[in-house]
Parts: sequence; structure tokens; C-alpha cells
Amino acid sequence: MNTIDELIKKSETRIFKAVFPNTTNHYETLFGGTALQLMDEVSFICATRFSRKKVVTISTDKIDFEKPIPEGTIIELVAKVTKVGRTSCLVKVDIYKEDMYSYDRELAVSGHFKFVAIDNNKNSIPIIDEKK
Repeated sequence: MNTIDELIKKSETRIFKAVFPNTTNHYETLFGGTALQLMDEVSFICATRFSRKKVVTISTDKIDFEKPIPEGTIIELVAKVTKVGRTSCLVKVDIYKEDMYSYDRELAVSGHFKFVAIDNNKNSIPIIDEKK
């Protein structure tokens, strides 16, 4: 039997991507919408790994674009559950940018995504078993 803290630790999710020209704008930096799509995807995977239930995004909160992410960099998206409610969980996502040819790495984007667990009829259900 896993505790909530153990489930949070086990569900942390990391995805790496290279930033290619087809994902950049006319400033040769990652489109904000592309960053948001990637963040929603990694947070969905994290919430699913945490709950092992069907989940849907119900809100996002305070997405901070701290640094531009130029074409030709590597990004790492890190998602971690930060809060657990009865039917929902909050997932924090950070995007780190790394230069491909040096060890320079810095936080570029961060934000929060809220998910609710649903049944087959799309009704909310407990996000984790009550015994946890």
C-alpha cells in the first residue's frame, strides 16, 4: 500500500524535447502555445500516474514565461503533484532550457494545472482510494 507521499514521488514525470524550427515563432523562440500544450501533456501523464484513473484538465493557473526558449535548445519538462483534494490534484510543471553544446541550464517557464478524476460517465470521483 502506497501513501500519498509515495504516490507523489513515484508519479513525478520528466520529458525531454529538442526545440526545432517547426515549433518556433518569427523570433526563433518556442511558441507559447506549444509550451502550454507540452505542459498540459506532461501534467496529464503525471496526474494519471499519480491516480491511475481517468483525469481531465479543469484549470491552469499563473503560467510564467520567465525566459525565451530559442530554437536549437533542449528542454526538460518536470511535472509533480503539489496538492491533492478529494476529486482533484494540482500539478506543477517547470520547463528548463539547456544549451545543446554547454552545460548551461535554467528555468524558463512554470505553471500549475488542475485535474479532476472522472468515471465513464464523466462524473467526478475520488482521485485516489480513500484508504491512502
